[in-house]
Amino acid sequence: MLVTLSSVLAKARRGRYAVGAFNINNLETLQSVIAAAEAERAPVVVQTSEGAIEYAGMEELGLLTHLAALRSRCPVVFHLDHGKNTDLVVKAIQSGYYTSVMFDGSSLPYEENVATTKRIVKLAHAKRVSVEAELGAIAGIEDFVSVEERDAHLTDPTQAKEFVKRTGIDALAIAIGTSHGAFKFKHESRLDFARLKKITELVSVPLVLHGASGVPAAIKAQCTKYGCEIAAAKGVSDSSIKKAVGLGIRKVNVDTDLRIAFDAGIRKFLHDKPGVIDPREILKPARELMTKVVRQKMKLLGCAGKA
Repeated sequence: MLVTLSSVLAKARRGRYAVGAFNINNLETLQSVIAAAEAERAPVVVQTSEGAIEYAGMEELGLLTHLAALRSRCPVVFHLDHGKNTDLVVKAIQSGYYTSVMFDGSSLPYEENVATTKRIVKLAHAKRVSVEAELGAIAGIEDFVSVEERDAHLTDPTQAKEFVKRTGIDALAIAIGTSHGAFKFKHESRLDFARLKKITELVSVPLVLHGASGVPAAIKAQCTKYGCEIAAAKGVSDSSIKKAVGLGIRKVNVDTDLRIAFDAGIRKFLHDKPGVIDPREILKPARELMTKVVRQKMKLLGCAGKA
């Protein structure tokens, strides 16, 4: 069943767990995410990025997700992830497919971010669509050379409180030291938990953690064994994710882990069975491996059994 992000996160906040948000680009990834939600009896956020829409189409992904949600017993949010193009965000709101959108104005000057986010919220709420917004810089945090420079790019707790009050958003994505992509860190993950604790105390809406893929060792090992060159990839540790959830994170975004699982499943199959050319057979192991990864994430976040 299709639901709004605000309804799912309100329940997560009361239960002190986080809901997994998984990016999809095609049918197989969607099937994997929904199968995991059904197996774990978990609420789930199905996300499409601007890149996914360019690749597969908004209407195509919307229709596929609506059909999957209609057939599912679990709460399913259909969410636009990292909408930087305001025209695309508005189109998503008006499309009738999305129950939630993210407007990412984090790279804009603060006042412009506030004004644009507020306008998006007004449009979205009129259509009963939830809005997530972002404050702070997610990518490349550990590359800043000084403590002062790093702090300037992470979310300021007092500013976050003001931002939420002025915009009326339903959820806030914050920067506490995570990074997008497979090669997140040169060393082990270092999240600013003191900052997270302060933001949780001051902010009245659920908090979102982006760039939170873990790059599971077993999946990474299979992928590299069969030719994928990601030996240097590092993710956010499970212990860090659990601590973040304990301190108030209620939505955790995962994309890279699904990409690695997809790649690992296909590479192994093609290596083991070079004579098979049926795409349905080739994609099946990838789908199964992605489902396994999503189920593990749901258990880690504490949303398993919460549907």
